[in-house]
Amino acid sequence: MKVTLISIPVRDQEKALKFYTEKLGFLKKKDVPLEGGNRWITLVSKEAQDGPELLLEPAPLHFEPSKVYQEALMEAGIPYTQFDVTNLDAEYERLTKNGVEFSMKPTVMGTVKVAVFNDTCGNNMQLVEEL
Repeated sequence: MKVTLISIPVRDQEKALKFYTEKLGFLKKKDVPLEGGNRWITLVSKEAQDGPELLLEPAPLHFEPSKVYQEALMEAGIPYTQFDVTNLDAEYERLTKNGVEFSMKPTVMGTVKVAVFNDTCGNNMQLVEEL
């Protein structure tokens, strides 16, 4: 068994697609129209194009418990998920230049360095570099 798909709840799929591709650098893998104007949009990392796909899931628009959970995480400042990087300082600088807003600058926490940014679609995301 292996992980092939990870869902990220987003409030606006088009806005999320632009943010994750243009700002973060993910690549669009699938974009299939669905009912109600929704789409099955998946992204992959440039470094692992055959790796797990991120699904830009419009659940908060159609499933109230998803919206409540997403809002609670944001209010508490808890990241929805984590992306690993090899050089957090360089990634922080690149993303900041791309207009990504961080609520937590790179900070050493034991054996890792972490930073947290807002994906503009209802989620905090955490970047982690193992030291």
